[in-house]
Amino acid sequence: MTKATGNLFIATALATGVLAAPAQAQDSRALEEIVVTGSRIARQDITGVGPATVLTAEAIRNTGVTSVETLLQRLPSSAGFAGNQTNAYWANNGYGTAQVNLRGLGINRTLVLLNGRRVVAGGTGANSAPDLNTIPVSVIQRIDVLKDGASAIYGADAVAGVVNIVTRTDFDGVEVSAKYGITDEGDGEEKSADLTWGTSGDKGSMVATFSYYKSEAVNLADREPCGLGESGGQLVCVGSSSTVGGRALLPNGQSINFNQTPGGNGNFYEPYSGAKHNFNSNPFLNAVNPIERFSANMFGHLNLSDEVRLFSELMFTNRQSDQIATPGTLRNLTVAANNPTNPTGQTLTIQGRRLAEPGPREFYQDVDTWRTVVGLDGRFANGWRWEAAFNWGRNKGVDGSTNVANLDRVRQTLNTAVCSAAAGAAIPCGDYLGAGDLTPQVLDYILYTSRDSGGNEQISGTFDLSGSLFELPAGDVGFATGVAWRKDKGWRDPDALTVLGIANTNQQDPIAGRVKAKEAYLELQVPLLSDLPFARRLELNAAARYSDYDLFGSADNYKAGLDWQVIDGVRLRATYGTAFRIPNVPELFGGVSEGNLTTTDPCSNYAALPASSIVAANCRASGVPAGFRQLGNTILTTVGGNSALKPETSDSFTVGTVIQPEFVDGLTLTADLFDIRIKDAIRSIPGSTKLSVCYNATALNHPFCGSQHFTRNALTGEINFLSAQPVNTGREKMRGVDFGLLYQFELADLGVALDWNATYLDKYTITPFQGAAPIIFDGHIGGGNGGFPHWRSNVSGTVSDEKWNATYSVQWIGKATDFNAAPTDIGYRTPNIFYHNIQASYQVVDGARVAVGVDNLFDRDAPFIKSWTDGNTDTMTYDLLGRRGYVRLTYSF
Repeated sequence: MTKATGNLFIATALATGVLAAPAQAQDSRALEEIVVTGSRIARQDITGVGPATVLTAEAIRNTGVTSVETLLQRLPSSAGFAGNQTNAYWANNGYGTAQVNLRGLGINRTLVLLNGRRVVAGGTGANSAPDLNTIPVSVIQRIDVLKDGASAIYGADAVAGVVNIVTRTDFDGVEVSAKYGITDEGDGEEKSADLTWGTSGDKGSMVATFSYYKSEAVNLADREPCGLGESGGQLVCVGSSSTVGGRALLPNGQSINFNQTPGGNGNFYEPYSGAKHNFNSNPFLNAVNPIERFSANMFGHLNLSDEVRLFSELMFTNRQSDQIATPGTLRNLTVAANNPTNPTGQTLTIQGRRLAEPGPREFYQDVDTWRTVVGLDGRFANGWRWEAAFNWGRNKGVDGSTNVANLDRVRQTLNTAVCSAAAGAAIPCGDYLGAGDLTPQVLDYILYTSRDSGGNEQISGTFDLSGSLFELPAGDVGFATGVAWRKDKGWRDPDALTVLGIANTNQQDPIAGRVKAKEAYLELQVPLLSDLPFARRLELNAAARYSDYDLFGSADNYKAGLDWQVIDGVRLRATYGTAFRIPNVPELFGGVSEGNLTTTDPCSNYAALPASSIVAANCRASGVPAGFRQLGNTILTTVGGNSALKPETSDSFTVGTVIQPEFVDGLTLTADLFDIRIKDAIRSIPGSTKLSVCYNATALNHPFCGSQHFTRNALTGEINFLSAQPVNTGREKMRGVDFGLLYQFELADLGVALDWNATYLDKYTITPFQGAAPIIFDGHIGGGNGGFPHWRSNVSGTVSDEKWNATYSVQWIGKATDFNAAPTDIGYRTPNIFYHNIQASYQVVDGARVAVGVDNLFDRDAPFIKSWTDGNTDTMTYDLLGRRGYVRLTYSF
């Protein structure tokens, strides 16, 4: 935080906090009209034209969930890939971050707002989406999820929809809360504590919150003892071909493996066997990674006059997280025939030697995030509203890893001309052929702890004006307009040895870039008909936005919608609009790097396929040896930025109905068809998908078969280059239906509420480039893509009276087919999965409430997926923890 910004933060806190302190009465300036998510025009109800899901503070409390990302990822409208604690090791927004992915269209296509304003990207530098860890649940009044494109209202990124988190502003008093949870296995402890203080009076109001959260690790091997693969019609442990003894290649192409027993015969070696020698990674990974977070937040306003007020939002979060990872691997090291450690008498190449002696690597992150919003708003004499606001957000992080090998020093320890076996030698000689043969002196010489740094910053200024233009017979014509200026900046500085490419980790280049935008918009709400037969109300909504980006030029987006109240209790709605997303800083400026990603090679054991198999014919034609088998489950994959990217655009259409039958009081039924089409889509196609498409194409006649996508070692058949860099992939098409039911009624003096939401994904295809065959995503899962089952649903029922309430909820994840598996493979199709959760709370005395709950009540295991990401399943879709319980205490006064 700069000194000037820090002073502004403190001054605003004093002004809005101290001056608002006298708590006499609620703010007399409260308005009957409010601004809803998806519109800038104030309305007298919270219902907008587009389909939306609203999570109220009460509904959130009834779930017992203490993280925003868990709340959002349980929604049926969430799908695909998104980082969270379970899969943080694989997250592409920085380790330890959490995001939301509406529709499964990508975290970059879901716009996250806080009180209607943008949130700075989060992570450890040059990131692409906000980190939901920075927003504690205790500050939330409600979460609006608009499942419709909204670039005409909010600008770039609102392709799949908008998540608007609205904070508490009307709290008086003090509330303290504490929660403790643990799994059935006695691990994964979760602790949280929250303090909320609020006051309001004639001069203004203020709400301040302090939140602390800490969770402990769950080791992956405690849930899944080993990585599984199919052999002989059964699932067996497969492991990684990077072995603790060292897998090496002799000049004649034979693979051998050295002694696997620490302290054993250091000169022993034998032909390599995956079943015998492969390394079990699971004990060195977590099913859930630990995190510790502290947040301090203040939201307030000060009435400067009867018509003008000063408002502010001040937020700070520190997040500390870490993950363990498998011991590092040394590859492509030459050991001379005359090296004293080489018992073969031949010059050999180490293909995979696991550095097991020092133990696992430990990744760590320490991230600070600040947010300051300061503004003025008010009314003119004619009733028009205005608002001018400044929004500043910044996050800054340090991260790194222990037990990283300096490859230059590794090579020195193999060079007998410079190393020495004498005690206390400046450069000790290392023996990499055999488990446990590396001495502490060698380990001290070659290993170090890496340290990276980076951050993100967002600065914006907005001015908005809204009111009634004139009156028509059916009502007032609403109007809103405004201008905005925004600058997004991201940077990341990897450790110097990582940049030089001499560390046994993914080589990375520094990243630095920024994007500036100037925008203007207008919105109209035109009542066409009212109080007529079959037209209780018919309203036209229209919006347009002009955006000018310094790197991409200008763009126009628009949206139009009809809201038709046919009769009392029956409403029809429809919207059509355009949206766009510009490439973000890491997509444009991210340095190219390499990493080992879980990947399925379709040519593995292709000789066992039927003679008529297209895959088998293609593998033979491309020169893959008949006896080739993939060694392990990962392939070195090139990832990074692409400066040639251009903005992607989309068209979205929704049509739906809202039914509130008069003969069933309290019942609301909704159904909304959505159709989204994206052009010039920015997407990284996973390596498994590229390989599968290539080898299933007749005569390898597919651009994915080109050398710019992958190459193989001519001798062994192994893939030695595979690219997953982002490209403008052509077109994406998605179509489906959202269903909703809300029924609130009384039964025997008890309040009852039933809430059901479901999404049916009818179609989602990606055409990677013009003329290519579409890749079908709907109904599929795995391969690093996340899950896209046809059906997702979440239903909850709550029963309550003045003293207690109880909630039972069921999350349904429908069947799905593995992207990269054959119909005869184990794990080809997943079953329907149901997760049951229950919570009950009781008011012990006035102001004091205790709640207990159990998640995954029936301890449902995650299903096996052949192209799993971790834990033999898709960690972005299913629960690895199993049954877990918690207790929460809350006291208000």
